[in-house]
Amino acid sequence: MKKKIITIIGARPQIIKSSAISRAVKNEFNEQLEEIIVHSGQHYDASMSSIFLEEMSIPQPKYNLGVGSGSHGAQTGKMLEGLERIFLDEKPDAVLVYGDTNSTIAGALAAAKIRIPVVHVEAGLRSFNKSMPEELNRVACDHMSTLLFTPTETGITNLKKEGFAIENVNKASADNPKVYHCGDIMFDNSLYFSDVSAKKSEILKAHNLTTNDYVLMTVHRDSNTDVKENMESIFQSVVDLSSKYNLPFVLPLHPRTKGKLETQLSSELYQKVMDSNKVQIIEPVGFLDIIALEKNARMIVTDSGGLQKESFFFEKPCVILRPQTEWIEIVNNGNALLADADRVRINEAFDALYLKTDYTYPSFYGDGKAAEFICQKIVNEL
Repeated sequence: MKKKIITIIGARPQIIKSSAISRAVKNEFNEQLEEIIVHSGQHYDASMSSIFLEEMSIPQPKYNLGVGSGSHGAQTGKMLEGLERIFLDEKPDAVLVYGDTNSTIAGALAAAKIRIPVVHVEAGLRSFNKSMPEELNRVACDHMSTLLFTPTETGITNLKKEGFAIENVNKASADNPKVYHCGDIMFDNSLYFSDVSAKKSEILKAHNLTTNDYVLMTVHRDSNTDVKENMESIFQSVVDLSSKYNLPFVLPLHPRTKGKLETQLSSELYQKVMDSNKVQIIEPVGFLDIIALEKNARMIVTDSGGLQKESFFFEKPCVILRPQTEWIEIVNNGNALLADADRVRINEAFDALYLKTDYTYPSFYGDGKAAEFICQKIVNEL
């Protein structure tokens, strides 16, 4: 008899991550697993959601809660109510959640409260900064989970320090969780979709971009976009560096962030950014296009956790616009530098990485088979 799993998605990164599991269920575990997808509606902009479902060949969600935007409490509360109702109706064998969003914590809490096993993909990641909502979500989710799948050895170390029995051989349960180092499912996806992107994406041509002759930059975190000083500092650096290196900076901006430019930047800087022929602000792009932009960039500047990793997958230096990162391996190995939202640090980090030549790319994130590993453990353990 098939085991029924409900997968919770809601934000762009989760939609992308879930494609690896859905692919594995369809291709290798079709006789053992039934997957039902629930979209929380956390990302309400169609270009940030439906376009990804189509590109990733993810089955259409059976349910969409349509919670939309709102405060953390309001969003999470609506999700809890809707998810509990779905879980009681569907009676799944497990609920699978990804990462660290409000959808993640709502899915985990709603399931755990009614004793449905929680499977957390990307467990054990820590920024050690509890002012970040994502840190609270990921820590709480780990401690409600029955199966924890961490992409890195660092994740294993973090969970061990928090009291998890890494060598547990007994049957998995919420009180007796099992932890596995599985590699990163985003590495699975990057390998799988890289060739597809090369054949299908027209993004470079559409924006007159030349391979290794532009910088890909993204900014979306509230801690940057909602703080005037941070936005001013970040975009001063964009003006500085695009001029210094004569490199276009390409910024696919979420509508919310795009709207913040005029309100958060000084009128003088806003005009400089808007008038610069080296700053290209474009609409949010699909996954195949973002892969093409990453693969062909000279460097990446971002506050996105996903793009930090993908910069490593595609062997691109990365300036991180945050004070900490969960992906500490790439910083320790010299592939990325933390610059926060500090103009001086951003410029110095960019200079250092631009001039560096002795990069290495160890296999921190597995062998590209994380999704199959996760599915097999669900079959065996639950």
